[in-house]
Amino acid sequence: MLSALPDPAEALAFASWMLRSGDVRPDAITFTVALSLAAGRGEGGLGIARQLHALASRAGLAADVFVGNALVTAYSRGGLLGAARRAFEEMPARDLVSWNAMICGLAQDGGCPAEVVRLFLRMLRDDAVRPDRISVCSVIPACGGEGKLELGRQVHGLGVKLGVDGHVSIGNVLVAMYYKCGAPTCGRKLLQSMGERDVISWTTIISMDEDEDAIAMFNGMRRDGVSPNEVTFVALMSALPAGCPARDGQMIHAVCLKTGVSDKAAASNSLITMYAKLRRMDDARTVFDLMPRRETIAWNALISGYAQNERCSDALEAFSWMVKCLRPDETTFASVISAVTGVETVSMAYGEAYHCQAMKLGLGASEYVSGTLIDMYAKRGSLEESGKVFDGTAHRSLIAWTAMIAANAKHGSYDAVMGLFDDMVRSGVDPDGVVLLSVLTACRYKGEVGTGKEIFDSMAAEHCVEPWPEHYACVVDMLGRAGRLEEAEELMMQMPSGPSISALQSLLGACRIHGNADMAERVADVLTESEPAESGAYVLLSNIYAEKGDWGGVAKVRRQMRERGVRKEIGFSWVDFGAGTGESTHLHKFSSDDTTHPRTEEIYRVAEGLGWEMKLLKDHLRMETESVS
Repeated sequence: MLSALPDPAEALAFASWMLRSGDVRPDAITFTVALSLAAGRGEGGLGIARQLHALASRAGLAADVFVGNALVTAYSRGGLLGAARRAFEEMPARDLVSWNAMICGLAQDGGCPAEVVRLFLRMLRDDAVRPDRISVCSVIPACGGEGKLELGRQVHGLGVKLGVDGHVSIGNVLVAMYYKCGAPTCGRKLLQSMGERDVISWTTIISMDEDEDAIAMFNGMRRDGVSPNEVTFVALMSALPAGCPARDGQMIHAVCLKTGVSDKAAASNSLITMYAKLRRMDDARTVFDLMPRRETIAWNALISGYAQNERCSDALEAFSWMVKCLRPDETTFASVISAVTGVETVSMAYGEAYHCQAMKLGLGASEYVSGTLIDMYAKRGSLEESGKVFDGTAHRSLIAWTAMIAANAKHGSYDAVMGLFDDMVRSGVDPDGVVLLSVLTACRYKGEVGTGKEIFDSMAAEHCVEPWPEHYACVVDMLGRAGRLEEAEELMMQMPSGPSISALQSLLGACRIHGNADMAERVADVLTESEPAESGAYVLLSNIYAEKGDWGGVAKVRRQMRERGVRKEIGFSWVDFGAGTGESTHLHKFSSDDTTHPRTEEIYRVAEGLGWEMKLLKDHLRMETESVS
């Protein structure tokens, strides 16, 4: 009778009536069925589950194993893991369903993989219970989430012993676990040995294997007779490297159209992001324009794509259209502010306006928006404004700390960087590679070689961050500035992937400063072989020869430049007119010996006058200093 009631509220009312009537008392099956109806019904279902729990306690049935299992399941599905855990621990006896219900609830929540592992190990110590496929399938992802490769292997062995390893669901979670634990070779071998591979198997390896060609794996999936779904295409587009040929992206788009997946929002959003990564924003815009319904995610993908490709005016225009129909979120503001930050020719007035809009919508203090604001103000020279944004950030996540430390590092504020870094570590936020690079940069500017080397040497041991090429290059530059050229060259040669371009350039610059022509020749030879069309190395080496009076060397470098068609690039500067004055803002670009401005003669007269004033002031200060001494 009770199981025929479709509404959990009706089941609750019926069970309550049974308890009050005294004629027909509800039993364990009554509460088990009623709780199963309430499970997964949102807040309403949770409320009913609580009331059923109270009624079961009054009836003396809460300790029944079937009722306890139903309570654990209902609370877990409703997200009340604390209540589920209390119901589980209060059970006088537990069966396999009890353990699986609690382990599955914790595993599906995803927030406590360590607790899933601990509970599974407790289950293994219960002699009355033997794990099954559901138990194993629930704990394996937790092993991956915790990076416990050895435990994952042991659970794999247990699955073999239990005879459940041949099931495709077990194979899928094992493949994912091996990749998450840094054992991709084991993951690939397992996929190849699986008797049955489904869409989840292939999607997992496409999304996680960074070494294999994603398109080749996708084609292997189709040869295997497995049809891709929307999630597969999203994973495939995310896996495409930024430098891959545009035709690869267009091929994926064509298959999306053929299978009808492109009509789905997630696939369309991923297509926009993919084309942005491939620097084909016109194609991204076409996908966007063809979408029947554009949600905030689609607008964010488009604006972010424009920002990444330095098409700032397009990003600003897209933002202005978006706010007419949708409320921007923190990702929207982070993207449009990044567009302003990334292009020096865009006036700061735009960034300040977006800051005001974000504040009005209550988004100015969010971690993403505040991080981009700190970065924007710092890159445009206003460290004070960056500090104000940081101080107003309620929850200082890694993003906020990273932005503020990087901002101070760019301005050479060594003491501020080290103070912030210490505060960050004390607050319990672990630094990542970006933060450590900023700290090393501050050490480089200050000339704190000892501190910088100490931090670099402790990266892996103390912070679990393997040095990137950028970290090596920074320390090479730091050592080079300090005149420790041999040490810098030795460190550069230890780089796992070989000397990087930036490290070579830094060492070459240090050779010029300290007049080491022999090392400069060695470094320049490597650099010009790597980048034969770049003028920087030739110019630096030529200047080193000139400063030593080796005009034959200068002539040799210039001859090489002519033979290879290398030309020195012209440097430009910008002046922002009207910012902060209430007038229309515009920027003027100019270079050395520029004569393109209509008021060139007047500009040069003023510049020459300022130069004379500076010289007179310098002479005056020198005379005053001499008279005092």
